[in-house]
Amino acid sequence: MTESGAGATAPYTDAARARLVMAYEACELADLARAAVPIGEHELNPDGTTRAPGTVLADAARVLAAAQRFFEAAAVFERMGGTDWQLIGEVLYVTPHTARVRFAMPETAFREELLSTEETRSGGAAAEVTSLRAHMAREPLETALDLDDWVLRHEDGHGDLGTAPVSGGLVRRGPHRRTENPS
Repeated sequence: MTESGAGATAPYTDAARARLVMAYEACELADLARAAVPIGEHELNPDGTTRAPGTVLADAARVLAAAQRFFEAAAVFERMGGTDWQLIGEVLYVTPHTARVRFAMPETAFREELLSTEETRSGGAAAEVTSLRAHMAREPLETALDLDDWVLRHEDGHGDLGTAPVSGGLVRRGPHRRTENPS
């Protein structure tokens, strides 16, 4: 279920696409953090020392990196939704200038992903992440449906999320309208 073809990017607003990327980053963060909860049967030696020194710290570093991507995606979503640097700075207890310096590059990268028409084919892990994010921006419905499945598999029973907890919230754009670049 993709939207490929002529006008594939027209149906959803840029803010909806940014929110979808943020949802994906939250999903990745949750999966990484959840994997750190169980204590493996053979993880500790009988004396309480670790059998694989550095492994848990490396896992924590991956969680921290995922949290950073989620944080950046949240700022980009706010910007794509029209939030100005003044408010972002206030929420983060920094000056608007500091907020802009911190998040201008992720915002610019996201805007470029929206305009991108071809996938990155080489360049290692960083290129893979960029390619995946560009794919999510170009094919939001496919990504949203995958995230619907993830949310429903992990539902904790504390609310009726419906059958489309992610895809149901995507906002479609009117014909021939593009989200403006907020200042």
